Amino acid sequence: MEYFAKRIIPCLDVDNGRVVKGVNFVGLRDAGDPVEVAKRYNIEGADEITFLDIGATHEGRATIVDVVKEVAKEVFIPLTVGGGIRELNDIYKLLNVGCDKVSINSAAIKRPDFINEGAKRFGSQCIVVAIDAKKVSEDRWHIFTHGGRNDTGIDALEWAKESYERGAGELLITSMDADGTKAGFDNELNSRIAELVNIPIIASGGAGTMEHMKEAFTKGNADAALAASIFHFREIDIMDLKHYLRNENIPVRI
Repeated sequence: MEYFAKRIIPCLDVDNGRVVKGVNFVGLRDAGDPVEVAKRYNIEGADEITFLDIGATHEGRATIVDVVKEVAKEVFIPLTVGGGIRELNDIYKLLNVGCDKVSINSAAIKRPDFINEGAKRFGSQCIVVAIDAKKVSEDRWHIFTHGGRNDTGIDALEWAKESYERGAGELLITSMDADGTKAGFDNELNSRIAELVNIPIIASGGAGTMEHMKEAFTKGNADAALAASIFHFREIDIMDLKHYLRNENIPVRI
């Protein structure tokens, strides 16, 4: 059996050109300049960085390509960008300024063929489908869009499987119930999705402690764990986290 290193991914939620962080997608507070924050994570040992322009879809505008370009100049680890990506040309522009992968959400739900087209044109490895899921009843999660404002009524497990079958190279699964709460990931949701797909899944929403990160891998079967505020506000140091995970027999790159 082959063991792949688990990845630690800081997430930069960017709004009006600043990194912000809220709880359950609301109540945002400032966490700094995206270029400076990304630079810091590059030095501190992050495996990747995810950059989400959280206002773009809701405000109906394109992703801030110029900020992405500045961030890409400063980081030498994979960079995933999401928010406001609606057509192949948007993907092209972002890859062209130095991002490695794009995260698509609302546009894929509106037009699922967008996943197939993106994977065919740029390769599955570039296409991350972001799934913002909220538990609606025992054993059932729905997909929400527009920063958690709209319930699509779509079953999250079915959509994860369809996204995989359409050519997504990775799934970014955010539990909207856990987001920003620091109470731990929704490991049940993540492990259920991991059983249905044969691509990496990134656990997102709820990281508060090093143990939560460990549980994302051991209980949630995630391939990567993403967090924002615990890194932004220096509650957890990335290298300290990696040493902890290694001591817990989780394979990580140090």
